[in-house]
Amino acid sequence: MSKSGKNKVQPPVLKKQKPAGHAAAPRVVRDLLERPPVDSTSDPLLRNVFWGLALLGLVVLCGLSFGSGINADDKFQNAYSQHLVKYYSTFGQDTSALYVPEVNMHLYGGFFELTTGFANKALGFEESELAYHHVRHLFSAILGWVAILCAALLARLIAGWRAGVLTLVILLVSPRFVGDSLMNPKDIPFAAGYMLAIYNMAAVLARMPKPGRWNIAGLIAGLAIALAVRAGGLLNFAYLFFFAGLFLVLKNGWGGLFNGKIIGRYAVVILGAAVAGYVGALLFWPFALQKPLSNPFFALSKFSEFEVAIRVLYEGVNMKSNMTPWHYPIKWIGYTIPLAALLGFAGSLVLLPRLLRRYQPLWVGLVFFAAVFPVFYVIYKKSNVYDGWRQLTFAYPTLAVAAALFWNELLDMFSGKKVVQYAMYGGFALLLADAGAFIAVNPKIPYIYFNPLAGGVKGAYGKYETDYWGISIRQGIEWMEQQGILKPDMQETVVIATNMFYPAQKLLAKYGDKVSLKYLKWERRCDDAWDYGLYPTRFLDGAALARGKWPPDNAVHILEVGGAPILAILKDTGKNCALGMASIKLADWNGAIEQLKKEVEAVPDNEVAWAALAQAYMNSDQLEESRSAAEKALDISPADEQSNNMIGLYWLTKGDVAQAKAQFQKAIKLELTNATAYYYLALIVQQEGDHVAALNYLREAIKVAPTFKQAYELSAQIYDATGNPQAAQQFRAAIQQIK
Repeated sequence: MSKSGKNKVQPPVLKKQKPAGHAAAPRVVRDLLERPPVDSTSDPLLRNVFWGLALLGLVVLCGLSFGSGINADDKFQNAYSQHLVKYYSTFGQDTSALYVPEVNMHLYGGFFELTTGFANKALGFEESELAYHHVRHLFSAILGWVAILCAALLARLIAGWRAGVLTLVILLVSPRFVGDSLMNPKDIPFAAGYMLAIYNMAAVLARMPKPGRWNIAGLIAGLAIALAVRAGGLLNFAYLFFFAGLFLVLKNGWGGLFNGKIIGRYAVVILGAAVAGYVGALLFWPFALQKPLSNPFFALSKFSEFEVAIRVLYEGVNMKSNMTPWHYPIKWIGYTIPLAALLGFAGSLVLLPRLLRRYQPLWVGLVFFAAVFPVFYVIYKKSNVYDGWRQLTFAYPTLAVAAALFWNELLDMFSGKKVVQYAMYGGFALLLADAGAFIAVNPKIPYIYFNPLAGGVKGAYGKYETDYWGISIRQGIEWMEQQGILKPDMQETVVIATNMFYPAQKLLAKYGDKVSLKYLKWERRCDDAWDYGLYPTRFLDGAALARGKWPPDNAVHILEVGGAPILAILKDTGKNCALGMASIKLADWNGAIEQLKKEVEAVPDNEVAWAALAQAYMNSDQLEESRSAAEKALDISPADEQSNNMIGLYWLTKGDVAQAKAQFQKAIKLELTNATAYYYLALIVQQEGDHVAALNYLREAIKVAPTFKQAYELSAQIYDATGNPQAAQQFRAAIQQIK
């Protein structure tokens, strides 16, 4: 095994003739830029280890992809895929792909959806078949491997085969990246294009003026794939022009900008690749094809203005994704990547001056820029990020490269001390052991990994999201099949409720009408009757999770990962909660009380039943019983909206306005979308004579609940009372428009 650093013999650098009439770049700069890659082609062992490990990684990723559950977001992705297949199959006659209102899917490129869509069509698979999703997961795994391979090749280009091997190891033992590679149709294909472009960008420029054909093809493909997945792929074009221009100036001096021969070479390669990549992306994106020069930029602007706020769990608090603190992505990354990657990246920042001196500085700079810039850009723009850092998945492979450069450099610094080197290899392995073991133990759902800094999944439970995509639904259904609850020869229909409808629907489609599936949010699970409930922790109250109040007593099976429950299968035999809710809708308060009391006797930790019981007691003038029931609900789920409102109404009914006001303010603090709390606060301050504050509260109520008629009517009454009948009439007219 050869050693890098002082023991490595570098080929002599040929001197270039200075262009006539123009100042060349300083010699020290040219020497750095013309320094050949630390390729170490004379080291066949490391090269063989590299390719052997890469091929093993491909096999493992592809194999794991067949065990993954279905991503809940695939509801939108698969619908878009079908629109795209119709568009291209009809040569543009079917225009449904040009405008897809659900989450604006037409603003995304169609590379992944189109290729998998036609593959499934050719194979004859339908969306209701598991094989259809296997094809998508297999493609995703391959693209995840492409991103990993390109990152490793970039490390090899910079610092040799050992750096490449270290990068492969880090990425193949990164549970979040591996887990996403099994089923993430947005972020993984984009990461593949991003890394394919970045690696080949460096390889092309390093070999100018005669870059390799395969590197040019790879650069074009990377630019095209990234942009054909997401408008953010335009970032790669910016990288290309910036680093190509910087390389040209540093290598040839400012005079190179006026040398027609030099500029011509760069224009042919760089501009040619950019144009080819841009055109290639358009071929997979019908919306962009309509206005090739403007629609990709329009899509990019829309993503930067993304307005959909999703409920997320962060630091134990449920909040809207547009209200997360600035450190949200940084903390998520720090808690969910292997310690070897985290320590390695931190160490690479310390060793950055040394890395810049020893290796080609532009490629080292490219690695750090590609890893750091996207993270800090979303922080600067206050972008709406959610579900951890999945929107920044594309930046992680370059972070892994930086980490590998640190470990590689550390080994070089002690190249003459074998014992120290072995200790470092041991430390590197030890810092990856936790992540590797997590993948081995949880091969179907590795994406919910948390590292030891977060206390693992168990330590993060109740503070951060775990299975936010509902991948565990497949494992829940498989358990029901193993228990014989679900089987082909079922005589009676099984009714299943879930908050992850799409993956459950596709996995249960094979049972036809023998399974009736109902979409019920966790907090609305008593709105209808069912036999079994399939519920992961997504959107649950973090305080309830942290207190160990979940899952409730009617759980017949709990799927645990890392010592924490992530999916519960519930069984409802009495249907008491659903019957109680039905009685409430009929204003049958006594009937509701009777049924709900039966429910809380059978399932004492059903906060929905306690909250509904509080409402029934309140409407039957049993105030103390109402308060007691609401407090029991809050003991289970402190942020429960209805129970907090019931406590406020209790104090309001008792005539303690100050207590009522404080309670409704507390309710809003716990849940910013609590329209009822805003409404009652408006009533209170209106009676206090503060009409401005009342209208502000009502404005918030209408903002979060646009069909809240009472809020419109109270607004109209206030405007009448303050001498503004025109505004009052507008609010009453709005009421007429509400169905």
